[in-house]
Amino acid sequence: MRCCDHDLRAAALTGLITPEQLDPLLAFLANRASNTSNGPPKFDFVHMLWYAGALIVIGAMGLFSTLAFSKMGGAALTATALVYAVLFATTGHYLWNARNLPAAGGLLIAIAVSMAPLAVFGIQDALGMWSRFGHPGTTGEFYQLIRGSWIFMEIATILAAAVALHFYRFPFIVLLVAIAFWFMSMDIVPWIAGKASGNWELSRQVSIVFGLAMIVIAAIVNTRQRSGDFAFWLYLFGVLTFWGAITATSGGTTVQKAIYCAMNVGFLLLAVFLRRRVFVVFGTIGVALYLGELAQNVFKDSLLFPFALSVIGVLIIALGLSYHRHQQAIASWLDAKLPAALRRLRPASTI
Repeated sequence: MRCCDHDLRAAALTGLITPEQLDPLLAFLANRASNTSNGPPKFDFVHMLWYAGALIVIGAMGLFSTLAFSKMGGAALTATALVYAVLFATTGHYLWNARNLPAAGGLLIAIAVSMAPLAVFGIQDALGMWSRFGHPGTTGEFYQLIRGSWIFMEIATILAAAVALHFYRFPFIVLLVAIAFWFMSMDIVPWIAGKASGNWELSRQVSIVFGLAMIVIAAIVNTRQRSGDFAFWLYLFGVLTFWGAITATSGGTTVQKAIYCAMNVGFLLLAVFLRRRVFVVFGTIGVALYLGELAQNVFKDSLLFPFALSVIGVLIIALGLSYHRHQQAIASWLDAKLPAALRRLRPASTI
């Protein structure tokens, strides 16, 4: 709900507030509005361009780097990465402090952080410091293939991001941390298995542990953050890793599938508790997958199967509408009923 000076003056005329209270209240709100304007900027067209440009630079230097780029040699790759990092970090620092443009400055700092894996790749290539799994290929394959040799690049990215976050509290940098942890959950499997070839079941189990750990870290970050959403990307990749690994389980008994459905229902309840929509998304998909498989078994080779799925979809939509209508009442009920220790774990507002 928004109000303006006219509304407050009207309230003073009706006696809801006294004339003596009006002027200090207007001054307070004006000062608050001024301070808010210097806070985190709203996401508009300008910010969309900034984010798009940053992602293009990160992608150009990493995801879309070609074999020809890698043939520059390790020393040249490291030099290029360091030059990029210094230029973007310096410009980002200037925009962040001197020009009071935290969004643009923070994105440039994030680009500087993204140079860490490229620099480490160059150092390893120049000195031949690859692990026992050998040369992993081109730098672009870092984003495409699972390799045990990538692990040092991921560690470097996490360390560089931690340093950047210490000086620049910009939530987007956490995206790089989350991606590095996500990649690490896959690339660490060869080290555990002791061989370069992948082990699907071991990879799945490691992903479950990594994903759960990332969710716990996100919950801790969520309780400590005061401004900015530093937990968002950790929650997203944590849930993606944990839920994806469990969903990828092949086969399973009827009881195990029912437990899987219960886990996804638990995700929906966790979404209410933590006020995080990411649990709603994956929990809903999980429940739909379970009900879809159940419907397929019940209505196998039947014309009723698509109609059964349609009913499931409509019921899920109805559930979403019902929750949307009563979410404030549900949140208030939770705040009233939960013990103080659990209530402290809930964020102050819905994100």
